[in-house]
Amino acid sequence: MLVQIGTLIAATSLVQLANGFFNTFLSLRLTVEDFGPTGTGVLLSAYFVGFTAGAVGSGRLIQRIGHIRAYAAFAGMVVAATAAMPLAVSLPLWIICRAAVGLGCVGLFITTESWLNAKAEANQRGRVFSVYMVGTFTALAAGQLVIGQLPIQSPAPFSVIVVLFALPLVMVTTTHAEAPGILPDVTLRYGDLTRQAPVAVAGCVIGGMITSAFYGLVPAWMLREGIAQNTIAVFMLVAVLGGLALQMPVGRLSDRNDRRLVLAGLAAGFAVSAVLLAVLPRHAAAVLPVAALLGGFMSTLYPVCVAHALDRMPADRVVAVSGRLVLVSGFGSALGPMIGSGVMARLDIDGLLYFMASIALLLAAVARLRIASRPPPAVRAERPFDIIDPTAAPISQEPEATDPDGSPRAAPA
Repeated sequence: MLVQIGTLIAATSLVQLANGFFNTFLSLRLTVEDFGPTGTGVLLSAYFVGFTAGAVGSGRLIQRIGHIRAYAAFAGMVVAATAAMPLAVSLPLWIICRAAVGLGCVGLFITTESWLNAKAEANQRGRVFSVYMVGTFTALAAGQLVIGQLPIQSPAPFSVIVVLFALPLVMVTTTHAEAPGILPDVTLRYGDLTRQAPVAVAGCVIGGMITSAFYGLVPAWMLREGIAQNTIAVFMLVAVLGGLALQMPVGRLSDRNDRRLVLAGLAAGFAVSAVLLAVLPRHAAAVLPVAALLGGFMSTLYPVCVAHALDRMPADRVVAVSGRLVLVSGFGSALGPMIGSGVMARLDIDGLLYFMASIALLLAAVARLRIASRPPPAVRAERPFDIIDPTAAPISQEPEATDPDGSPRAAPA
């Protein structure tokens, strides 16, 4: 069992390694292509449009053809779309290919998520989830290191990405693991979620905008300023590692306090970090510590929002809530590069940083106003914080059944 689960986690880590490299590489590659601010924004957003669309429909495909065939189909889509991009430097072609990559990637994540969730024992699921997400962040970080090693104008980076996407296909389709069936999800109307947890919904939209604008546009600006690729790779690596480092401290803090207050603090901290990046001298000694803080605040917005939403909704809606928030975050992620590229075209990098700081402060204000209008309950009955990356479908951990005295309920014979 552990070997089967390990294969799935290793395969997903390779997908995220490819994704981390692909996203930053594409941002750099667009600096040498004459697509214009609007075209660049649309292209960078296409991945998240495909990701969001895939989050809606991939579950039905998995139910119809099974996990292994679905995984092969999604991986094949990602490989084909990536391989097609260097054949012609065309904005319409690249937009279609990036949307296909986003759709295929979310399909891979959802297939893996439901597979792991079904195969992991209840008393192992938390540990499996932690290993899964640590592997995700580590792979995203490692993907940044590849940036400095390959010439961005050659087809070599596309070839490396194709190989990285193809290896998980081989690993999963040759596994001896028995694929599980899928239970139908509990439906959830968006209005119910918005009424019960408006701060979580706002936070997912704004967090998605910030994250996609940062990863899509900041590396491109750095390259245009003549900054070496190795330096860009180190900057992005520090931001990713900052996100990993703050996950557990923020998680413990949010488990002990009103999550909306923690979210407001994170948003304000991000805003301060973004402004500092705009005003500080652009030297490594000054910029890298701030990049770590900015990455930490940015990467913890989404999991705190998810934990807060799950606090407010019934336990049988866990999977539905997680799915809805993935879609909401994807909507924000699609908006981020389109709006951010227009802002940066007019106001350069400082304008982008101030834009991200402004919407973060808006989120902090929304959270504070909601606290004032709806204080936290006297008795907290809620699910713990989990490390979650919004670009990887979160593994749904069903609440453990308990007897009236609070002890775990024995499994039926």
